[in-house]
Amino acid sequence: MAIVLGPNQYGKAETRVVRIYRDTQRHEIRDLNVSTALRGDFAAAHLTGDQAKVLPTDSQKNTCFAFAKSAGVGEIEDYALALARHFVDDIASVSRARVDVDEHRWERVTVAGAEHPHTFVRAGHEMRSASVTIDSERAVNATWVIAGIRDLVLLKSTGSEFGGFLKDSYTTLAPTTDRVLATSLTVRWRYAGTQVAWGNAFGQVRQILLERFASVHSLALQQTLWEMGSAVLAARDDVAEIRLSAPNKHHFLADLTPFGLDNPGEVFHAADRPYGLIQCAAQRDDAPAAGPAWDQDF
Repeated sequence: MAIVLGPNQYGKAETRVVRIYRDTQRHEIRDLNVSTALRGDFAAAHLTGDQAKVLPTDSQKNTCFAFAKSAGVGEIEDYALALARHFVDDIASVSRARVDVDEHRWERVTVAGAEHPHTFVRAGHEMRSASVTIDSERAVNATWVIAGIRDLVLLKSTGSEFGGFLKDSYTTLAPTTDRVLATSLTVRWRYAGTQVAWGNAFGQVRQILLERFASVHSLALQQTLWEMGSAVLAARDDVAEIRLSAPNKHHFLADLTPFGLDNPGEVFHAADRPYGLIQCAAQRDDAPAAGPAWDQDF
């Protein structure tokens, strides 16, 4: 029996890059969280401590800052593509690069009815994301782009049921034909190629998700997620697959009978845990292979 080195990677996690454009008196801000992960010819670093082929993680951090200035940020997918191509093309020991970018949203502060040119307020917790993987050892389909949205908090106060479920000796949950449906949605979708108008595509996908969540009379959160995902694929031929993850933010009807009060679905206790976690994927049966696009662990 021999002990051999298995898959390995390294990188710089969560580099906070804030890019402010000062070309005019009306400033623009881009607020990013960037993570890089490299794979390649790094066996010697593990086996003998030889760092000759290891690009320091500090250098990867500096590259994120430098590209934010030299190339600009633009769409986060383009920024991630530029970084990943640099690591694969310009660093000889690197054969695969993955770049993950999350973007925090800022909105302008309004003063006397007008948008202030250089003052901003954070726009909630919702974040746009992009993940790019480039593999130089693959001759075909060597680039994969995943876009997404995280912490998209949604709630509908009616139009949701849950009944007809399996019961066992431990089941106490009562079926309901009218409940609050709320979630903090994480959605990620893989594009079939890289010739995409990223910003327009993101905006359309986000709007489809919102509209389907609102309009589908939900018999289960599983059904709602399927309807949302399949609607995105129906609308956009350039999306190969989409994955949705939705914690069920339970709202339990408060018992007001001890106080002599009726509660016809008006006052709720919002519980943060435990929660149901519902996950669903929709994909085209002829979609190009995902390769390592979804690989986050080695």
